[in-house]
Amino acid sequence: MSGTSVLLEELAADRADDPAAARLKDWAAIGRPELRRAGILRGAAQSGTVLWAGGLAWGAQRGLSALHGELPVAALALPVLLTAAGVALRSVLLAAGDTAAARGARDVREALRRRIIETALPVSGPARTDLEEAAPARAVDGEVDQLTDWLTGYVPARTTMLLGSGLVLAALACRSWFVALLVLAATPLLPVNLKVIGLGAQGAVHAQLTGIRTHQARLLDHLRGLPTLVGLGAHDEAARVLERDDREVARRTEKVLRIAFLSTAWVELLITGTLAVVATYCGLVLLDYLHVPGVPDRMDLSAALFVLVLVPAYFAPARDLAAGYHARAQAAAASELLGTVLDARAERDLPSVAPLRPARGSAPPEVRLAAVTVRHPGRVAPALDRISVRLAPARCLAVTGPSGAGKSTLLAVAAGLSAPSEGHALHVLDGRAVPADPGRVSWVGQPAHLLPGTLRENLLLARPTASDDDLLDAAASLGFEDLMTALPQGLDTPLGERGTGLSSGQSQQLALVRALLRGAPLLCLDEPTAHLDPAAEQRVLSALRTLARDRTVLLATHSPALLPLADEVITLHHGRVR
Repeated sequence: MSGTSVLLEELAADRADDPAAARLKDWAAIGRPELRRAGILRGAAQSGTVLWAGGLAWGAQRGLSALHGELPVAALALPVLLTAAGVALRSVLLAAGDTAAARGARDVREALRRRIIETALPVSGPARTDLEEAAPARAVDGEVDQLTDWLTGYVPARTTMLLGSGLVLAALACRSWFVALLVLAATPLLPVNLKVIGLGAQGAVHAQLTGIRTHQARLLDHLRGLPTLVGLGAHDEAARVLERDDREVARRTEKVLRIAFLSTAWVELLITGTLAVVATYCGLVLLDYLHVPGVPDRMDLSAALFVLVLVPAYFAPARDLAAGYHARAQAAAASELLGTVLDARAERDLPSVAPLRPARGSAPPEVRLAAVTVRHPGRVAPALDRISVRLAPARCLAVTGPSGAGKSTLLAVAAGLSAPSEGHALHVLDGRAVPADPGRVSWVGQPAHLLPGTLRENLLLARPTASDDDLLDAAASLGFEDLMTALPQGLDTPLGERGTGLSSGQSQQLALVRALLRGAPLLCLDEPTAHLDPAAEQRVLSALRTLARDRTVLLATHSPALLPLADEVITLHHGRVR
């Protein structure tokens, strides 16, 4: 078993100096019980291989005797039954092992998808702002699936090799200790091949996945800006750029496949060479041509057939492990990309208290920003520069200033949607200061964010338990009774992506109704009347007066018409209060 131990040591992926390996080890631990069970079942399936190989060898020996008239043909019944039993046992155990591996892989994938969604959209605390817009979707939809082959193949294969190859080696040793020694001597050559795979596979797969990410992001940007590209006459150049990206992805994919094929060919060459040596030895012994001191020179046909069948079976787990090693390189490359989404942001120096989640309609909080500074990646000047604000409960603060002054950033920090680079953003509830938490905030921006679905489904995002009467009453209390009657199917009116089918004014009205339904004590309004005509702006302004009652309100606006709503007004200029 020393050769198998050497191989397993070479394949150990638990080194502390390899972040990808450590990350994969933690993820595999989620499905470890099922994956270990899969490895044990697949390894035990080799006992079925030993049984049918024994039945085949026994049957061949008895068949020759029956041809010479030494045994009746009925004597073949037991070997045939033994062979059939071995095949059946192997099939059942392999099927059970595959099922267990699939369950373990599913558990890991589901856990990772939950973590990605929770990281990108946390229940409490600020959301991640350092991620690409499409990164969480790519991670959930594609990169998590890159781990499947590693989970179902490589992780159980280590246990399979230890148990399965051990069973076959023991069976070989019982019939021919010399053949067992030959295959054991060839085993340490496998790590050499796997090391060669490891030198290039992970880097090639990482380059491939990175290229796919870049291609997807650029394609998404071009599709979003297609009307602009067509209007500027730049669509042909954009198509050429996408074509160039496509060729680059194809080139990187070809390199990954080349490494996989070459590594598989080397493993097959090693196994074929070992089998040729064993076959040559068995042939020379059966022909009585081998007379070397210390080498056994006696073997019957049954023993020769038995060892020749079992030598490939001994290397079968190693072959699977080699294929799994390439899958591990692919998983390691995917883990580096997933790590950018999953790795938690460093904890800020905030008061060590649990966040309070007030019930709907609870007392409005006080908002405190203490020396808040926000720096965006790639920009020298801070978006906010040591801003300090104190907004009393149930009061309204209007934030004005030119575009790019930092108004939206200030609201996002105050709402807990974005963490400051320096300073603290706090909500004071019943005299207790806690970190700003979006769980107690209603946010209304421009444009309103509406999802594909019915009008009812979009409103129920704010309060899933609301009845149709609740939805209609909320719209009526804001003066939007005619909104429902103006829509062709009322609450069942279907909406397209980003509210397609509604005017800007109707979309903003629905956003305000959702804010009222949510009932959060802190209301953040980011340019709620931008791009609205004067009539729509007056309707929204009237609704805001109702919505702002008994709430703490932060309002970012360019519109002078909204300033009378505020109890206090501050003006930002280049991230500072002017």
